[in-house]
Amino acid sequence: MKINSLSIIFLITLILLTSGCLDNSSDTPDTIENPDISEVTNTNSPNTADEPTSEMDYRQQMRDFVIGISTYSKQNNPDFIIIPQNGQELLTSGGEPDDPFAQDYISAIDGVGREDLFFGYDDENVATDEEDTEYMASLLDIARDNGVVVLVTDYCWTKSYVDASYRENADRGYISFAADSRDLDTIPDYPAEPYNVNSNDIRSLGDAENFLYLINPEEFGSKEDFLESLWETDYDVILIDLFFYDLPLTSDDIASLKTKSNDGSRLVIAYMSIGETEDYRYYWDESWTAGSPEWVENENPDWEGNYKVRYWDEEWQAVIYGNDDAYLDMILDAGFDGVYLDIIDAFEYFED
Repeated sequence: MKINSLSIIFLITLILLTSGCLDNSSDTPDTIENPDISEVTNTNSPNTADEPTSEMDYRQQMRDFVIGISTYSKQNNPDFIIIPQNGQELLTSGGEPDDPFAQDYISAIDGVGREDLFFGYDDENVATDEEDTEYMASLLDIARDNGVVVLVTDYCWTKSYVDASYRENADRGYISFAADSRDLDTIPDYPAEPYNVNSNDIRSLGDAENFLYLINPEEFGSKEDFLESLWETDYDVILIDLFFYDLPLTSDDIASLKTKSNDGSRLVIAYMSIGETEDYRYYWDESWTAGSPEWVENENPDWEGNYKVRYWDEEWQAVIYGNDDAYLDMILDAGFDGVYLDIIDAFEYFED
C-alpha cells in the first residue's frame, strides 16, 4: 500500500514538472537577439582612441621629437649639431642619475644646454642653491661622460659671480657663458675677452672652450650693427636666432659669422623653440589661439606671446621640420652649423 501511494505521488509530480517545462518553452522567443556589441565595448573596455593625455609618456614623446629632428638634420648634413636646452632628466629612463641611460636620446644629441646651474635659478645674479646645482650636475655629468658637450648659461653680472661661474663650470668639464641679462640681448662687457679665448679653428662642438648666447637683437639698431658686433668677438660658438626681427638672416650673413676676429673659425648655432609656439614667428597664423588648433595650449604667463604646445602632434612637428617652409629646414638652408632646441622641459607642464 505504501509502495502504491509513493508511485502515485511520483507520477503526479513528474506530470506537473513536465507541463511546467512546456509552459516555459512557450515564452521563449523564436530567435535570440545578439546584444549591442558596441555598447558592451564602450562599457567594459577602454577606448584607446580617446586615451587621456595623462596616460602618455611625455618624456619619451620629447625624446622621440628630438631624435626625429636629429635624424632628419643629419641626413641633410652629417655634421649638423643638435643641442637640447634644459630637460636633463631625459638623459635617463626615469629622470634620476641612477636610472638606466636613455641611450637612443644620448646618441642623437651632440650637446646639452643648461641654464642657471650656478647662478640665476631663483633670481638673476643670485647663487643657485647647492642642492639644486648638485642634482642638475649629476645628470649633466652623464652627458659629459658619454661624449656630449655640456653648455651652461648662468645669469649674473657681479664680477666675482662671473668669475665663480666660469671657474665652477670649468672644474666640472663644462663650457659656459655668464649672461648679464636673461633677455640675452647683450654681449657682456666683462670679461673683456671670452673665457679661455683662443685662435683655434673650431670644427666641432668638442673643440669649443667658450660660447656666446645672444638671441634678442633689440639693443642693435640694424642688422649691420648686429653682425659687426659679432664679427668683433672671439667666441668659439655663437648661439643666435635665425631672424633679425622679422627677416631671416641670409646664408651670406651666416657665412660671415663663422670667422672670429682673430681669424680662427667658429660655429654658428641657431636657436629654435620646439616646446612652445611663438606668435611673433613667421609660421604663426592669426587665427590661432589657445585650444585652436587643439595642439596649442595656454599662454606662458612669464613670456607673453609664447604658448605651450602638444609637441607630439604631427601638425606641430611639421611646422618644425620636414618641408620647405619648416623652421628647421630654413635653418639648414641658411648654413647654420647646428640648432639649439629650447623648451625641452615642456614635459613638466603636461605632467603637472
